[in-house]
Formats: sequence, structure tokens, C-alpha cells
Amino acid sequence: MRIFYLLSLTLLTTAVTAQQIFPTEVEVPTGFAPREILMPPSPLETQVLFVGGVDLVQTTATYGNDAGQTNAKEWHDFIGFTPDTTGQSLGWVSVNHESIYRDDRIGDGGGMTVFRVNRDEKSGDLEVMDQELEDGRAGKYFNVDFVNYVGETGMNCGGISSVVDGRIWTAEEWFRDNNQDINYGNFSNYNQFDPAPVSYPSAVGFDENSLGSPVNQGVRDLRAWAVDAPEFPFIDGDTIAKYENFNWMVEIDPRQARAIRKQYNFGRQGFEGGVVSPDNKYIYLGVDATPAFFLRFTAATPGDFTQGILEVYKHDTEEKWVQIDNDNAEAVLHLDSLSIAAGATMFNRNEWVAIDPKSGMIYWTETGRDNPGGAWRDEAEAGAVVAPHHAARAAAQNAAATPALADSITALSDEYWDYYGRVMQYDPTTMEISVKIEGGPYFSESPTEAEYPDKHLSNPDGLNVMTIDDEQFLVICEDLNGETFGRMPAENNRGGSGVRNRMCELYLLPLSVDSASVDDLIRITATPVGAEVTGVKPTPDGKSLLVNSQHPSSDNPFPYNHSLTFAINGFDGLTVTSLQAPDRDANAVGLEIYPNPTLQTVFLNRAQDVAMYSQSGQRLRVYRQVDEIDVSQLPAGVYYLRSDEGELVRLVKQ
Repeated sequence: MRIFYLLSLTLLTTAVTAQQIFPTEVEVPTGFAPREILMPPSPLETQVLFVGGVDLVQTTATYGNDAGQTNAKEWHDFIGFTPDTTGQSLGWVSVNHESIYRDDRIGDGGGMTVFRVNRDEKSGDLEVMDQELEDGRAGKYFNVDFVNYVGETGMNCGGISSVVDGRIWTAEEWFRDNNQDINYGNFSNYNQFDPAPVSYPSAVGFDENSLGSPVNQGVRDLRAWAVDAPEFPFIDGDTIAKYENFNWMVEIDPRQARAIRKQYNFGRQGFEGGVVSPDNKYIYLGVDATPAFFLRFTAATPGDFTQGILEVYKHDTEEKWVQIDNDNAEAVLHLDSLSIAAGATMFNRNEWVAIDPKSGMIYWTETGRDNPGGAWRDEAEAGAVVAPHHAARAAAQNAAATPALADSITALSDEYWDYYGRVMQYDPTTMEISVKIEGGPYFSESPTEAEYPDKHLSNPDGLNVMTIDDEQFLVICEDLNGETFGRMPAENNRGGSGVRNRMCELYLLPLSVDSASVDDLIRITATPVGAEVTGVKPTPDGKSLLVNSQHPSSDNPFPYNHSLTFAINGFDGLTVTSLQAPDRDANAVGLEIYPNPTLQTVFLNRAQDVAMYSQSGQRLRVYRQVDEIDVSQLPAGVYYLRSDEGELVRLVKQ
């Protein structure tokens, strides 16, 4: 199967209201042959590598249970890649599981799976290899042992995959405030769409001192944690509450599937992403919170991240980076208060961080939150400052406000909105931040699918940089904070139905574009219904992009009803030209179409109304005032496109 159908299931399930100009069915021509256009297969192909809840992971002896195997956790998120310098394989893939539930073999809390891959040079596919680890485990997939080395982890969301040497850190997101949060907390938001075995109910008769109690779910052992971290003497030997051993960056060894250390000197935060600079000196860190702060760790010795200083970004000072204490336990356990006291710049959910190794430019996703103003006010009163682009956006919203709201909208007011988020850019040379691309476009009311724009960027989350045809591209993953305000077509707003009909898309953005807009995005795929698209890690040979489909609807056919990791193969065969819209004759009369196999998009000679019909003449969809049509969701077959003037063109998708 090709990528554009394989991962775009049920795109045509929503109803469309069409005007009378296009009949519900047409008579398929038999006496003459209409013009026929061929859409060749895409040069990109997908390959499923790892299916959560199905594939078996090899486990260590945990909680008194013998080593063995069990089904992998789900909710795949971050993907890291560690190149194999021996030449015996391509390298090791590391996959996070963004979940918290109890498991006697894998370990309570979150989790992570690693596996080794090689390239079949004949087919171009990746092969998951058999291997044997130093601890005696043998197989294809391996659970990362956190429990026996650093304690449990929670909500393994984003992480760091070093562009220097493939070192891997997993991020423990979703900040925890007490032991109840890691044990049985009310996860109504976390599981609001698809209650599944990974969820757990609130317990009755909660006793946080109990160990192994049948009422306990999630992380069951809530005894105080004795820190064993000699590389961090400021906290080594201290006893902390169990929940305080969550929300760190955690380094792992993917070759042996075990944790190395919780990175206590980075501080305790709801971390999402991070990136290592090419000189191995800096690590830039993203925190998924509102307010969020942009952090930088500077190693005393390049490559040794056990010693160094921690700084927070402050845009309204000359030096921009303000050092905060990371050399005592009290400081690292309460990093937010130090950032606020330093007057740091406040952002709105900083998530994944990426770097362009060629230019050294840093990018991160500011995913957004519908109304962040109220979440910033207390911190602003305590000294933190609003990022300049948010102040500018609030001023623009105020200028466009109704008389009732005139002069009332500021970045700190409840009325200020940030529905779509954006991708940010940091220049290490000038130390300035700017917006690389804004999400949107904005809609006060979600348009119908028939009126929905060809491209719309909602809540960017996962992020990376990929080289294609010697050019640099951002790879941008969508997540959705909601369906309203145009984040999905009106028909896909689940409202009170509880049906998760979200779809997230994956885009490329050429980094050569200076003033980027949504129109510059190049759509690669959409996930199965209900899933978030994330992971996005190119392989070192540039031939594949590794992607995760997270928490899809259980109604999807197997294996797309499970979280899974897949590869998009064939990027080495692409050219920059193949990713661009073809030259079109805007003066052409009637309906002229120009197929692009790579994008699986039909481009039209001009913006117009077009209807698509099946081979039997049944209307499938009406497109209003479009100059391109995405046909990636269509199975191979024969279709008809009808212009508003009644002209018919047969489209054969191979």
C-alpha cells in the first residue's frame, strides 16, 4: 500500500452539503472517451515496524517477577535513533509510551521500547533485527528497564535524540503535584475520548503508604524515594517524595535497553522536547506548560552533561540568557519559581525542539492553548514577562474586537486566544527569537468540509529537520487542542457525542522560505482517525522517515486501531521539484488538471468549483473554489472530476 491511502483511512466518512450545480450522480460516458489523466503511485511507501499492544517486548526481572516477555505498551510518542557505528546495522530505534498504568513486567508508570534495524538494500525496507543483550534478553523488541536503575517513569512523551552521537533522553511530561497524581488520579482529560486498558479508575480508600494494595493503580509503590545519583552530589542520598522522582529528562542506553540516569541537574519540569547543539555543548529544552519557559543547559565540558549551568531565556535583556540555580535539591525540585523570579519570558506550551545541523538554527513548537492569559497572570505579577509575539497578537485581537471588548484584550486577559499555535525559531548567533510559521488560518466558526481550506495548521507538536535532495525541511506534526475554530471541519466536531473523529496531518516546510505561511506547507500524510501524528525521526541514510500514530480510534481496522511506529520509505528518490506544485496554465479554458504523484495531489489550472464522482457515477465530494485536490485518501481506481461548467475528466489513480 502507498502512504497516502494507508494512513488516511476514513477521510471520506463525513457528509458534504453540495449546491445544486453538481447532481448527486452523473451518467458515466460510454459512447465516447472523456479526457483521461493518470495519477501514478507515489514514490513513497509505508512500512509498519512496531505495533503497540501486540508485539512482544523482552523484559527484565521486575518487582520480583522473572525476566520474560509481554505485550508492549501503547500511546507511542517520541522516536529516537542511535546510529550503529560498527556498520553491522543501521542503528537502534527508541519509542516512548506516553502513558501511566501498572504493569508487573514492564514496570509501573510510563515506558519505552527499543529495537535494532537494518536496511534491505534490495527492497529498500527496514528490517527489525534479532539481537541478544548483555543482560541475557534476546528477541526483536526490548522494554527499557527504568525500575531497576532509576525508578519508574511517567508519561514518556517527547525527548532528545542527539544529532551528534545518537544519545537518547526520554521526557517525563505532565507535571505531577502529589502521589495521588501518579497513583490513581482523575484522568478525565487524559482519557476523554477512548477509555481503554491503559486507563485506570479512581481508587476508594486511597492509602498512599500502602505497597501493592489492590486499590492502587498506576504507580503502586508510593514510598519515599532515596536518590542514588553520585554524579549529582547536590541531591545524591536525599530522600524525596515518590512523585518528585517524576518529571525529569532521563537518559537511556538504547543498545542495552536500560536507563542510565535521571538528569537531576536539568531541573524538574513537565519536559516535552530537547535538542543537542552540533558542538555537543548546549541542550535546549522545551516544557509543555502555560506558562512555559525556554531553557538551555551549557555543559562545562562538551558531551559531559553531568556538569554545567542551567539558564532561562529572557527576551527583554541584552544577554537574553539568565542563569538559574541547578546545584541544590530545593532549586531543581522547584525550577518554575526560579524562572519566574528571574523574570523569564513566558510561552504557551513549548513542546518539541529541533535543530538544523547545517545552519545551527533552533526550532520549537509552541502548541498553543485556547485562552492562556489567565494562566499567565500570577506569574506576570511575580516578574515573568510575556513573549513579544503574544503581546503583538493580543494587540491585533484587541484592535479587531467588538465594541464590548474594545481596549480589554491583552496577553493577560481571559479573552486572548491562541487556538492554533506556531513554530518558533531561535538564532544562536543573535540570541533572538521569532515566529517561523503561524498556525491557522483563523475561523470564528469551523467551516464545513466542502468549504475547508486545502491547508490548515493546528497545534503543531512533534518536530524535526530532514534533508531532502540536499535541501533542509522542517517536519511538522499536528496535535489538536480541540476541534472548534476551524481546527477541524464542522462535521468532525464531536461535540457531546464522545466520538473521536479527529485527524492530524504531517507537513514539510522548506527552511529556505523566510516568511513562511500555511500556503508554503507540503502535506505528506494524515493519520488514521483519532490518532495524533508524532515521532518524526529521519534515518541517518536519509531514505526513511520514522513516524508514530498515537491513540487511534479502536474502530479503525487492524493494525491502525493500535498505536504503531511506521516508516515512510523512499525519500532518497525525491527531488525538491517533485515536492512543488507543477507549472499550470492559468489562461487555459475549461478544466485542466496536473497530477503530482509525490504529493498525491491534483492541481487545477485555476480556482473553481469541482465535484468528484465514483466510477459508477455517484458523487463523493464537492470542492469549492479550490486550485488543488488531495486524492491521497482515495483507493486506486477510476474517478471522474466535473467542473462547474459540466466538463468531465476521468482520473485513473494507479
